[in-house]
Amino acid sequence: MSTRREILALASGTAIAAAALPAPAQAHGRAPGWTATWAAAPTTIPPGTPLVLADQTVRQVVHTSVGGDRLRIRLTNEFGTTPLHVGEVHVAIRSGTGADTDARPGTDRRVTFGGRRSATVPAGAPLVSDPVSLSVRPGADLVISIWLPDRTPVTTLAAFAFQENAIAAGNVTGAARITASSTITQYLFLSGVSVHGGAGAVVTLGDSITNGANTETNANHRWPDLLAARFRKARIDRGVANVGVSGNRLLHDPNPPAGDPAEAFAAYFAQSALRRFDRDVLAQPGATHLVVLLGVNDLGHPGTVAPPSEVVGADDLISGHRQLIARARQAGLRTYGATILPFKGDTLGFYTPENERKRSALNRWIRTSGEYDEVIDFDAAVRDPADPQRLAAAYDSGDHLHPNDAGMAAMAAAVRLGGFQQP
Repeated sequence: MSTRREILALASGTAIAAAALPAPAQAHGRAPGWTATWAAAPTTIPPGTPLVLADQTVRQVVHTSVGGDRLRIRLTNEFGTTPLHVGEVHVAIRSGTGADTDARPGTDRRVTFGGRRSATVPAGAPLVSDPVSLSVRPGADLVISIWLPDRTPVTTLAAFAFQENAIAAGNVTGAARITASSTITQYLFLSGVSVHGGAGAVVTLGDSITNGANTETNANHRWPDLLAARFRKARIDRGVANVGVSGNRLLHDPNPPAGDPAEAFAAYFAQSALRRFDRDVLAQPGATHLVVLLGVNDLGHPGTVAPPSEVVGADDLISGHRQLIARARQAGLRTYGATILPFKGDTLGFYTPENERKRSALNRWIRTSGEYDEVIDFDAAVRDPADPQRLAAAYDSGDHLHPNDAGMAAMAAAVRLGGFQQP
């Protein structure tokens, strides 16, 4: 069983140790290139009045996985219907931990776009910055500050950050410390950071369990964060780009029934994994490996937050997984299939005997078909030995569906590292 001390050692202690070590050698003779060190999958917003910012700075905390001698930032207006005007962007190494957003003295850098301090991001598009000369140690935290001078509706965001970010009045992008007028646990108009260095990136494609649901805010206890910490401890020089989205499905976009309370939040669940795959996975700089943990929402949403007409069978899910495998391999990625965690007795209404039969059939295919290059048996890592259809009590966040912080550590520990040492 993972203790809180062990989790903290994974989440932070290894990063501190890595900061004191020389940068790892480039693996397998790969020339240094651009590698995703952090990601957040963008989504649209539900119907209604959006958050509006005007002459305000959003300072956002990013926990990196792999280091490099330069970095680039990816802004996103991919769900905007009008151009996004960005007045100025700065990046710095964060000086503190937790909810702190202070910049370490001497590390602040202005970010430019085509040599300019301001930028316009077209509607429906991302924008990648110029390279920024800033040495980033593996596991370091960055603060990225975006000044929005005009009236700006927030239409593109990652809704579930599990990290407190700050909004402040005026252009304070270059300030070491800002005075927050409000805080948010979302990432606004920011979807990626890449570094010049590393031996490629592992992209983790999933739902709320990969996104980090029910873990401690500001602690970086998502299982992909803890996997990245294991990489650093083992001196595996790979980034981890977490593109899990709470509520995400493999086969269907959000589709709350008319008048259902889910209309107020379902848009945050993101387009189906099949639909967002090219943008969120294949576009990650230096992507070399893909880990897929998807299917529980396809089983549980119909009849709860989606219409019963979207009920799927195990064969449907297997076909969807096969598509992900085929598309990843066309791009040269090594594929890892993760088994679906148990959810008997969940408080969201997902569990039925029929859904359990489908989960069991999908997991059997993941384990035995040989279609994924490797299997990660998360189900075996966190289930209750006395009732394998349930999460073990020690790993249960309380809703009997999402693991707690100890469960996330058990998941990260279940990943065999050997395959990630291959090109």
